[in-house]
Amino acid sequence: MADNLSEALKKLKLASVDSATDNVEGCLDCLLKALAHNNADASEKIQEMGVLPLLPTLLAPQSSCTPKVANIIAEVAKNEFMRSPCVEAGLIPPLVQLLHSKDQEVLLQTGRALGNICYDSHEGRSAVDLAGGAQIVAGHIKSLSQNTDPDNGKLLTVFCGMLMNYSNDNDSLQAQLINMGVIPNLVKLLGLHSDNTALTEMCLIAFGNLAELESSKEQFASTNIAEELVRLFQRQAEHEKKELIFEVLAPLAENDVIKLQLVEAGLVECLFDVVAHTVDGEREEDVAQLKTASDLMVLLLLGDESMQKLFEAGKGSVFQRVLSWVPSHNHQLQLAGALAIANFARNGEEITAHIAQSNSNSIQALS
Repeated sequence: MADNLSEALKKLKLASVDSATDNVEGCLDCLLKALAHNNADASEKIQEMGVLPLLPTLLAPQSSCTPKVANIIAEVAKNEFMRSPCVEAGLIPPLVQLLHSKDQEVLLQTGRALGNICYDSHEGRSAVDLAGGAQIVAGHIKSLSQNTDPDNGKLLTVFCGMLMNYSNDNDSLQAQLINMGVIPNLVKLLGLHSDNTALTEMCLIAFGNLAELESSKEQFASTNIAEELVRLFQRQAEHEKKELIFEVLAPLAENDVIKLQLVEAGLVECLFDVVAHTVDGEREEDVAQLKTASDLMVLLLLGDESMQKLFEAGKGSVFQRVLSWVPSHNHQLQLAGALAIANFARNGEEITAHIAQSNSNSIQALS
């Protein structure tokens, strides 16, 4: 395999000069095979033999080789040590230009290549930012969001992943995406493509990243994100999927407008259901879910409007059910119950009187 790769790389260097398409195609196939066999070793060999700087000339929009070249770049960029060399070889500008292509395979491999180069790479992100790649990808997501064709779903997943890698842990780039209006388009994707597991997960991860920024909350509040997240949560059985949704809900629920939207969308019943199914569980994931669900309930009650809606003049079942947490045998639930009652109590004598009448013994159970 190593000898074949070396030979293919030599041929590619020669073929790239005279642009002999047939020769180039054969060399590219050999490179892809070598990368599939041992990505790190093949990537190192590609770097050693100075092939990366030849690739921009092979990224011509009309060339039949272009998808394979972009695929090779995507594969080598899986290695951290190859990302800066990809940038230094001048691969970003021609890749970004390929985002204007109408060919779905070209778009798919180009999105993969840019996303992998951006992953945990300041140089990669800066180069994509300078070339305007994020704006083009955001435009594609907007225009493709209504199309539920499976192949289109795969392309959308790659584009969402590319934007996630581009902006992850970078406040200024996340703010850039928010200013581009990415959030409403991603929320639409979540609603229209809820059966596409890979795309749904990618949207949730993107939401989790963007929701940490305070400037994102207003945009989220202007969408139906609360309904979509609650609907998605109700359909989940797996712990990992619920955790992914919880990671989005927690930062969003810090916003009072979104708190009320989540209450109106039925999140509270979901939280009570999680508590009921995990309160006696001893598995680590049960303990984690119980804490997350009960903490989120307390957070929802921090909003004045959401708290009043749930209190329902003392006649609501939420107040009574939260009160029943206080004498629980589970310490986490006791604590969450006490904090929830304190949130109910902070706003008005009527509420305080209801608490006093309802169950003074429950409060004493904590002491």
